[in-house]
Formats: sequence, C-alpha cells, structure tokens
Amino acid sequence: MTSKERMLLAMRNEQPDCVPVAPDISNMIPCRLTGKPFWDIYLYHDPPLWQAYIQAARHFGLDGWLDSMPLQFPCEAEAAADAPQWTEAIVHRTPERIYTRRHAIIGDAMHWDNWCTVYYEADPPTSGLPLAKAGLPEGPPTDWEDVQPRTHYAGLDAFHAARSMMGDHGVVACCVGLPGIWFDADAVYEYYDDPEKVAARCEAQRQATIRRLGEIVQLQPDFVLIGMSGHMINNPEPIFRKLSLPALKDYTAICRAADVPTQIHCCGPEYDLVRIAATETDLDSINPLEIPPMGDCSLAQVKREFGQRLSLMGNLHTTDVMLKGTPDDVRRASRQAIDDAAEGGGFILSTGDQCGRDTPDENILAMVETARGYGRY
Repeated sequence: MTSKERMLLAMRNEQPDCVPVAPDISNMIPCRLTGKPFWDIYLYHDPPLWQAYIQAARHFGLDGWLDSMPLQFPCEAEAAADAPQWTEAIVHRTPERIYTRRHAIIGDAMHWDNWCTVYYEADPPTSGLPLAKAGLPEGPPTDWEDVQPRTHYAGLDAFHAARSMMGDHGVVACCVGLPGIWFDADAVYEYYDDPEKVAARCEAQRQATIRRLGEIVQLQPDFVLIGMSGHMINNPEPIFRKLSLPALKDYTAICRAADVPTQIHCCGPEYDLVRIAATETDLDSINPLEIPPMGDCSLAQVKREFGQRLSLMGNLHTTDVMLKGTPDDVRRASRQAIDDAAEGGGFILSTGDQCGRDTPDENILAMVETARGYGRY
C-alpha cells in the first residue's frame, strides 16, 4: 500500500495496512535539512517550503502530509491586479538576520508598511513586528533592495507541482481558515465592544470562503485542511458557536458532497472542538490532539468517545518526547498512542504540533519504525 493510499484510508476512518505516520515537520526540520539559511526558504523560496517538506518526508520515509499550498484562482488574480501592488524589500541586514518591509505605489506616492518581517539564519521568520521593536527607524527607508524570489509559481502552478512531486508518497491539501476572534488582545476587546461588527466580518469571511471552496473542490485535492491553530483559546464554545460553527458546518458539508476529506488542525485545548465536530458537522479528521498542559486531549478518551465518527491524528509531545527524549522514549510513546487509538483504523500517528528544529533525526526515524512494525494491522 502506498503512503497516499494509507493516509487517505485513515483520514476516511478506515483501516489501512498499518498505522500511517506523519509527524508534523512542516517548517523547521525541512529547512534545516536543506543545509541553507532559513531565509533562503522563507524569503527567497529557494527551494519553496512545500518542496523542502516533500524532500524531508522522503528522507525520513514517513507518510507525507503537506498541509497547505499557496493558491491563487484566476478571479483572485484579476482582483489583485486592480489593488496596490505590494513589494517586499530588504531594509537592513546583519549576519544573523534580514529585515524587510513592504512598499506600494498608491495614487502618485510610495507608501511603506509601518511594520516589518525579520528573517533569521536558523529559525522561521517573525512578521508584523513594530519597527521600533525591531530597532528600525520610523518613516520611509532611505535605502532598500527589492526581494527577487529565486523560484516563482503563479496561480495554481505550485499546487500542481507539489502533487506531481509528492506522487504516492503522501497527501497534499488545500487550506482554508475559519472565522472567529483573531489572536490578539485588540481583537478580544473589539468583540466585546462591538460584537455585531465582528459577527458581520465573520459572515463575510464565511461567504468568501464558501466561494473559494467551490473552486478548491474542483481541483480534487487529497484533503482540505481547516487551519485554526489556537482557535479555541480565543473562541470558547459560546463564541465559537456564534462566529465559527456555521462556517465549519458549511465547509465540511461542501467537501463531503464533493468527496474530498476534511481535517482540522487546531493546536491548544481541543476537546470541546472534537466533541462539536463529531456530533454537529461532516468533518472527517482532526489533529493534533495535544496533551496537557498545552492541550486537553487524551487519545484513549477521544478514541473511545468519538473514534467511531472521526479519524484522529496525534499526539506525541514535541518537546518532552520528540526533542528531549531518546529513540526508546519515542518508541514507547508511539506504541502507547497506537494502543490508545489505532484499533479499527482511522488513526494517524503524529505529534502534538510542530517538531522543533533540533529534534534528532533518530527520534523521527524511531517513530516511523514503530508505526511500520508495531502499528501493522
């Protein structure tokens, strides 16, 4: 059975030949394996992150799980052509960092964003950083260098290239977001000061995403990822039901009708979301089901209560087990997760969110080895 077949069966809550294994290595580890400064990947797209991930998945022999791809549909390209054309520019460098800002011609004048992005030699970038906090002067820079990416994929080219490169080694998703309260203090204040304004914004996002999903399902991606990391922290159940659940019901129903599996990624506390999704939506799969203190999920409990309805993906601890543990620690935790959730199928062995940059290769390989042997049905 190929990795793609294995992942799709598990996502549909069916039983493949063995438990699929797809630790979340979607960012830092692929960058590290290229041997290049991280800004080559994130700023110059050399290679694009999705390509670095596919290479990393093959390197470790895991079941590929490419969770999102850049997409621009023709109607979106037309709308973007009529909007200001923002260009990213390097405004400052050090041996360890590259600082960028964006500029555009609006009317007859050049405008600069009042925030910056910092790209690091050996870490993912930080975006939306106030200029003063980054140590940059306010106002327009006097000297800059426009960024020229070393690869460029327009429209849907990246999606098609990724599917071709992934082949049978795993699954490739298109990603959509879920409306709700955004992840900062100002957004929380905005909701309590003017809840109807926030509700109207969420409704507009729901309608726009429904239109976009209509285009996405025509591509027949392997699955649609509903990306909402940390969503339940800012959106406890009463707020989630008002702002987010109508959209989640619509998104999953649209994909179910098109025979495209759906999966949620929501790090942090997630148990209430599992319960709601299992009983009130058409969702197929959910991850990463983090354990306390970062999350509130027990694989055994979630499998017992909702495993007949949902495919589960998780949930080895990315710090205590994957980063700091030994290969034997990883094997023990992997076997426990398989014991807790693999019975009958519908389980993907993974991590409770993103593996850190310095996670030993031996630990990832131990996880793969355990799934292939101990996880065989």
